[in-house]
Amino acid sequence: MFKKKTAIMLSTLSLAVVMSACGQNANNGGNAPANEGSNESGSGAEKVTVNFMHLWPEGVSAGQNKIVNQIINEYQKEHTNVTIKQEVLDNEQYKNKLKVLASSNQLPDVGVTWAAGFLQPYVEGNLFTPLDDLLGGELNGKFVNGTTEAYAIDGKTYGLPLEFNISPIYYNKAIFEKYSLEVPTTYEQLKQVMKTLNDNGVAPITLGNKDRWTGSLWYMYLADRFAGQEALANAINGTGSFKDENLVKAASEVQALVDSNAFVKGFNGLSNEEAKSEFINGKAAMYMMGTWELPNWTSNEDIPKEFRDSVGFFKFPTVEGGKGNIDSWVGGPGVGLFVSESSKVKEEAKKFVEYFVQKWGEQAVTDAGVIPATKVDTASLELPPLYVDLFNEMNKASSVTLFADVQMQPNAAETHLNQIQSLFGKAVTPEKFSEEHDAVSKAK
Repeated sequence: MFKKKTAIMLSTLSLAVVMSACGQNANNGGNAPANEGSNESGSGAEKVTVNFMHLWPEGVSAGQNKIVNQIINEYQKEHTNVTIKQEVLDNEQYKNKLKVLASSNQLPDVGVTWAAGFLQPYVEGNLFTPLDDLLGGELNGKFVNGTTEAYAIDGKTYGLPLEFNISPIYYNKAIFEKYSLEVPTTYEQLKQVMKTLNDNGVAPITLGNKDRWTGSLWYMYLADRFAGQEALANAINGTGSFKDENLVKAASEVQALVDSNAFVKGFNGLSNEEAKSEFINGKAAMYMMGTWELPNWTSNEDIPKEFRDSVGFFKFPTVEGGKGNIDSWVGGPGVGLFVSESSKVKEEAKKFVEYFVQKWGEQAVTDAGVIPATKVDTASLELPPLYVDLFNEMNKASSVTLFADVQMQPNAAETHLNQIQSLFGKAVTPEKFSEEHDAVSKAK
């Protein structure tokens, strides 16, 4: 599975899996101190509590939440001395709390992390424990090529990925049919689609840019299509420049989209969840987001089937005269699991992570429609066409560029995200946007 015909560009990976403000506890409640003691399984062993903090709330991540609870229940039945205690936050809330807990060295025993630049400060702070021993055990050879490498720093692996994602533009087929719109393959065609929608009082694109990384997806695709994957990668890693003529042009095009009313009203003040509601409610025709949303378009019964059946996708179109390839995607290895270096039940936490990753694979496909980071034989599985089509697109990708904010070091990522919001809000010029990015990308 996932036989890549070209290498995943790990140097440009940056997970857009970002999260938001306040907490939402799961059934088992919050973060309690873990018990020390034997890590042996079975009724005669000393009782152990493993604290697990994750980002799949029941409401907004119904498919993933169901799988998490199934895996935990199965694990506790097989390891009767172990209690897995959950704390569940949604996206930005999770990320913010992780920073707070890290500052006081009180991370949960097991938690969710992103790859590359996001991971690095936690590793440098000796907060995550290496998991290479798990890669040599039951999980040996189970991961898709190019996924665990994104979680490696200085030859050691500090997280085990659960998902692999790319970011298509989802669209409402019913709206397109109503106005006789064809799926665009060129950027000029996309702009014509947006004009027709605006002329008929329909918001072309929903965007929740309060979360900032959402707008980054649009900039990255424009940068890729105008300047090409290599120029974008070099700018991010500091060997190139964001002042590249085509990268400045991409930033200018963001503001041209804003001027043409491409995005839903108030987009810079909407959260991603609020923006997604505009798409689900039929108020906007298009929504760019990662394939972690696939469960909502395939298996989430809280979303009307009529709408789910109407969701299609297309690749970000090519730009006339641009250097980008239509099979070049923004995406990469999704979230993974870490084990805290200071955990008092580290061995049991590792056993749980190993078990979780193994169970997640096929269940994520069949029960939630998530594309996993582990190899799964999908040939015998009955899967929704939307899932299969995106799965096939991923296999033929010419490159996969990791989300910029995950790829960058934390300070640079924060500058990038703030500048993205300013660019979309027209509070900064494309030239100043490029200068600010160069200042942080070269300051290493």
